Amino acid sequence: MIVDSDKPFQIVYSIFNHEFLGLLFESFVVQLDEKGRLSYAFQNISSANAKEFDSGLDEKDYKLIKMMDAMQPEEVIKSFIPKKKNIRPKDYLTKIFDSKTEDKNTQALVEARLEIQRSKILPLLIGKRLFEMGSDGNPAWKEIQVNAERATVIFHFHKNPDNTHYYPTIKFKGERLEWQYKGGYLICKEPAWLIVNSQLFHFEKDIDGKKLQPFLNKKFILIDKKMEPTYFRKFMAPMLTQYDVDARGFEITIDRGTPEVLLKIQELPGNQGNNLFGEEGEQLEEDKIIFELRFQYGDTDFPVEKGTDSSVGNSVSLIEKDGEFLFKKTIRSLQKEKAFGKFLKDLGLEVRDGKVALPKSKAFEWIGENEDALEEKKIKIIQRKNASGKVYHLGRANIDIEVNENIDWFDVKAQIKFGIYLVPFAKVRKLIMQGKTDFELPNGEIAVIPASWFVNYSELFSFMEEGTAQDSIIMRKHHLALAKQLEEGNLVQLTLTRKLEKLRDFEAIDDYELPDYFEGELRPYQKAGYNWLRFLNEFRFGGCLADDMGLGKTVQTLALLAHEKQENPGFCSLLVMPTSLIYNWELEARKFTPELKILVYTGTQRIKDPWKFRDYDLVLTSYGITRLDVNILKDFYFNYIILDESQAIKNPGSNIANAVNKLKSKQKLILTGTPVENGTMDLWSQMNFVNPGLLGNQNSFKKQFLQPIEKQNDKDKAIKLHSMIKPFILRRLKSQVATDLPEKITNVKYSAMTEEQEKVYEEVKSYYREKIIGESSLVGRGAQQFTLLRGLTQLRQIANHPKLVREDYKGESGKLEDITYMLQSTISEGHKVLVFSQFVRHLSIVREYLEEQGITYSYLDGSTKDRQAQVEKFQEQEDVKVFLISLKAGGVGLNLTKAEYVFLLDPWWNPAVEAQAIDRAHRIGQENKVIIYKFISRGSVEEKIMALQNRKLALAGELISTEESFMKSLDQEDIAALLD
Repeated sequence: MIVDSDKPFQIVYSIFNHEFLGLLFESFVVQLDEKGRLSYAFQNISSANAKEFDSGLDEKDYKLIKMMDAMQPEEVIKSFIPKKKNIRPKDYLTKIFDSKTEDKNTQALVEARLEIQRSKILPLLIGKRLFEMGSDGNPAWKEIQVNAERATVIFHFHKNPDNTHYYPTIKFKGERLEWQYKGGYLICKEPAWLIVNSQLFHFEKDIDGKKLQPFLNKKFILIDKKMEPTYFRKFMAPMLTQYDVDARGFEITIDRGTPEVLLKIQELPGNQGNNLFGEEGEQLEEDKIIFELRFQYGDTDFPVEKGTDSSVGNSVSLIEKDGEFLFKKTIRSLQKEKAFGKFLKDLGLEVRDGKVALPKSKAFEWIGENEDALEEKKIKIIQRKNASGKVYHLGRANIDIEVNENIDWFDVKAQIKFGIYLVPFAKVRKLIMQGKTDFELPNGEIAVIPASWFVNYSELFSFMEEGTAQDSIIMRKHHLALAKQLEEGNLVQLTLTRKLEKLRDFEAIDDYELPDYFEGELRPYQKAGYNWLRFLNEFRFGGCLADDMGLGKTVQTLALLAHEKQENPGFCSLLVMPTSLIYNWELEARKFTPELKILVYTGTQRIKDPWKFRDYDLVLTSYGITRLDVNILKDFYFNYIILDESQAIKNPGSNIANAVNKLKSKQKLILTGTPVENGTMDLWSQMNFVNPGLLGNQNSFKKQFLQPIEKQNDKDKAIKLHSMIKPFILRRLKSQVATDLPEKITNVKYSAMTEEQEKVYEEVKSYYREKIIGESSLVGRGAQQFTLLRGLTQLRQIANHPKLVREDYKGESGKLEDITYMLQSTISEGHKVLVFSQFVRHLSIVREYLEEQGITYSYLDGSTKDRQAQVEKFQEQEDVKVFLISLKAGGVGLNLTKAEYVFLLDPWWNPAVEAQAIDRAHRIGQENKVIIYKFISRGSVEEKIMALQNRKLALAGELISTEESFMKSLDQEDIAALLD
């Protein structure tokens, strides 16, 4: 019969006995008659149709319905059916319970699951109507009253001369309950829920139903005298710890008291033998120390108790003497135990569930640091013996380091103590450098180096060197910043001369006179840069002048070289740069330092004689020539070696980096607007050239800085690296110092793709999205990145113009239409414009348009031979309004101050490169407002690249510069977003 939800109804819950699964629950909705009584009209209610009866259901009903759905026989058995077996749940259920094919293990698992389900359902039935189902399927055959109040159980043990009687009694609402021989049954055993006399009872202390089951139809159990000692010890003693017991004929003593607190420690070896593939390899994980909190009462110690009941965790022991039995019960003070747990948590040791594991070096550091606090609270630390028989030193470890300035270096002195023992500094330094934590003290105990020493001192120790005197340790002066940072953290005592202190504060550097050989004026910030270069010169430190493009790194460097000619005549310096900059350097040098004798060491006719350099003050050459002639150049000892656009040596393994590191000089200087292009290793390569050893060797730098910064986004490591290099890098932004530059305005011009263009774009996007998803589980990250880069490049090209990808494309490009319109507008108004793209083919399309329209222009890409002529044409000829420039060819070395507009035809992975392009126009000498337009195809990957750039730049900015490699920083979520 069907129940009408628009008429009065009520939900009821019914117990029925399944032939295989035993007692189950089912939910029903029953129509009410005109007097509000349950009628015979009912139907099953499940999660599928519950919403129809929402008006009569509450939150508990919905939970119960869902739980009872899961108790349906076919649902219960479904998860036990082996995946490969194509068998119906009903048939499988019959099979595992049939006496001929039964599976006892599966039966036990099914019953265990049902028992858990019953224990969850029964508390929710309080306040609901519960029935036993009739044999005819009537769900409301016999109502069971669900009692909200708990009953109590007392277990009786009465010892007689010949035996002991054991039985339980139940009380409900203060009255003894008659429950035996009444046809009662346990619907759940863990914990016990008992149905008797048409009532449902549950119990205080969550009684185990198996302890009531035997007495449903039995008054008591008789324990024979021979079995009493075993029964009392194994059964009665545990009962005394958990439940209320009435014991007659026994003596029971109760001890209460304050526990003695024990903190037991035991070593847990790390994974050091084999790697994941079972092969021998390096240690993968540091050994750990397990702390276990225990509480001793008298002769017995106990683990932390997880329960909150005052009786839980109590202990009962049995003593037998001359046929008499004595039970000794210990009542634990759980509140006091809990207070000790909180005390340890406040000290930084959170012993959840009584145990916690810490890496060994952290564990013993914690013990040493909290030695006094533990002693004050009388908490004993007990070492558990292990197989190796090691006994660890538990005292405090102290380290005191002094760093004192000497003439050419810092002297380092240290005193290290473990308890009463002085330990040689060189020994501990060596262990820390090797990543080892343990060593033996004179008394045979094993000392463990504190974890914080590895964090605080590993960089300092790695930069130390052995001095000429016996047992002396020294450190080069260019590690000043690291020593100063450690002093500020109270980790070392540092003594410096007043003059060296000034290097920490750029504003405190002395003001130096400009040399006589320098002709011209320096702006205030350029003069400050010159002062900084002179200061580094005095201390023979190498430096990196990393000012923004257009701020005059060239003129500051020439001022320094003019000083060198004045103070050290007869010494020659070498300046290495990209070939495209040589002519510009020569022009600037003749303008500002006409007295410098300059040799341009390039061309096939160059005389390969290093001694010829003695006749000059400055040799200008390219990176390419340096690589070819390194064996000639390395035979000459230069005054300064200066690298312009030093990012050329960002890869320390490259031929050019190897070549310049073979050259010899008194001092070194590098110039760059982008010291970091792809990652922090760029920084190491360049700083290691100017100040060898400043950042340690390549391997230690990877471990100490590169991996934590790039892989783990470690802000503290980034800050530490920044502090170490800060004295040797001078970087000023236009926004900070060049207030006399005209305003720069950046606009984003969004272009809509044409219909034909969008169709090509979606085809290519779908192809690569499917390809990358297919590769994600089959190939490595590197191969996936290669496919992604190829796909993104094609999508960016299509966003410009589909012709860049498909030569047979006949349609139009929305972006090209906007570019040509705006070119016409700027030209007609008499303005000059730089047009940048990283795709030469894109420039060619714009070039074809200009030629069709008869518009004169300058052009520069990697194949252009007359670079300077193209620049002069644009700068000097009034009718040349447009300069088309490819990214790689025009990113550096151009001074295009006549341009008032900059068009960026496509966004680049590295925003710093984009900024360089803008700086071709926005630099010293520019008198006009510079307006930049970025052309972005709406709805394309270009728009998404811009959003990702903003999120990926934060960390790199902390290190000085621009960004980490864009591709390396992409995660799966980023990739999905780009190809969405």
